[in-house]
Amino acid sequence: MSNTDFETAVTQEEAYLRKVHPTADDIPGCMTLFDDFLSCNIVGKQLTSLYRYGHMSVCGPKLAEFKFCMSLKGLHPEERRDAWIRRRAEWWARRRLEKSSEDVWDVRAEPLKDFPPERTYIPSGTGSTLE
Repeated sequence: MSNTDFETAVTQEEAYLRKVHPTADDIPGCMTLFDDFLSCNIVGKQLTSLYRYGHMSVCGPKLAEFKFCMSLKGLHPEERRDAWIRRRAEWWARRRLEKSSEDVWDVRAEPLKDFPPERTYIPSGTGSTLE
């Protein structure tokens, strides 16, 4: 796990999101978020989730995103962008700092010795070209 604290992670994520979404028109609109929520609830997606993961899809976070977007409707577009970026940055920072499946792996500083194994050529007529 990283040694980054939450506020530092949020600041890093905000800087990244400001580059990815440079204008207020680049953030998703409320109708897009509402469509995401509705598509989460359709029978096909719920059955797929049930088959793959053994439980129905959790659509509450998508509804919360839509409600948050609706709460920003009265703001100036730049203020709306700033609020959206802050919320997304906090979400990404929490994901970065929480435990994940990557916590069980150690990052190698150098490649393994003698890997991949060297392949040798076997002359034709033996039935195989590789040893």
